[in-house]
Amino acid sequence: MKLTSPEFKHNELIPKKCTPDGEDTNPALVIEEIPAGTKSLALIVDDPDAPRGTWVHWVVYDIPVVNRIEEDSIPGTQGMNDFGRKDYGGPCPPSGTHRYFFKIYALDKVLGLSGRVDKAALENAMKGHILDQAELIGRYKRGSSIFRR
Repeated sequence: MKLTSPEFKHNELIPKKCTPDGEDTNPALVIEEIPAGTKSLALIVDDPDAPRGTWVHWVVYDIPVVNRIEEDSIPGTQGMNDFGRKDYGGPCPPSGTHRYFFKIYALDKVLGLSGRVDKAALENAMKGHILDQAELIGRYKRGSSIFRR
């Protein structure tokens, strides 16, 4: 599998519009070479450079098998992120430049999870069902604008 974005290239800067400094919308993602037999996709976006350990920005599962996730969309069922919400929370590092890992998984089943689903619960549910996976890394450093929520 291959994961890219028209918004940024691998290891390059994520545009401000995809952060709380802008519109805080998820970037468009292009998924290529999805394996035969894929029944659903799952997506985890996290920041391993966060001061208190990896910070989860987005958890989405039961995504239909598609080649593109559109900008500012809800492509599947959203789980809880570390902001305590079920939505996309864009990059907002407290200092320095952080890396943001967009990880897509091709699964051999629709998970149909219920209850509180976070990254750990999703990863546990995916065990034994991952046909392939791909990763796209973007970077972001806060500008001089004030962060407001």
